[in-house]
Amino acid sequence: MRHRLHLFALVAVVALALAACGGDDASDAAGGTTTAATGPTETTASGSTATGASGTVPEGSASVMTADSDFGEIVVDAEGRTLYLFDPDEGGKSTCYDDCEASWPPLLVDGSPSGDGVDASLLGTTERKDGSTQVTLDGWPLYYFAGDAAPGDTNGQGVGEVWHVVAPDGTAITDAPA
Repeated sequence: MRHRLHLFALVAVVALALAACGGDDASDAAGGTTTAATGPTETTASGSTATGASGTVPEGSASVMTADSDFGEIVVDAEGRTLYLFDPDEGGKSTCYDDCEASWPPLLVDGSPSGDGVDASLLGTTERKDGSTQVTLDGWPLYYFAGDAAPGDTNGQGVGEVWHVVAPDGTAITDAPA
């Protein structure tokens, strides 16, 4: 019974994410009115704290690193939370706003991001519509998934066939788990 409850919760989260970001093009993913992120807290270098679905998380400079997963080596933040890329993002610009952003909060930074296990020359930033700065890896803006409850979760992999965990070289991992 407990397993069924967890499975039901996961299906509900995936359905919500598909509704927020499912669509045939990037404009469908942009959605309507601005909504506060309900997922993991966005990371900045302000030194303050913020609260997201994962609780109160200390903020610091955005740092990406690698971790082993069922998909091989993937990119995570300093707390081990999985980072994702979104296929419709092109030219280093984010297309995930409003309802999409509620399910897929961006990894934000004040200043320059740092990395461990990733080529520092691949790290960069892009300005979002609200003026905040989002971390990129090889030109791809990086995001969290609100359906990931704990470090190491990869529940966003393959959602809508447009969200993917990221390899250390900045490419999307589209394969099934190893």
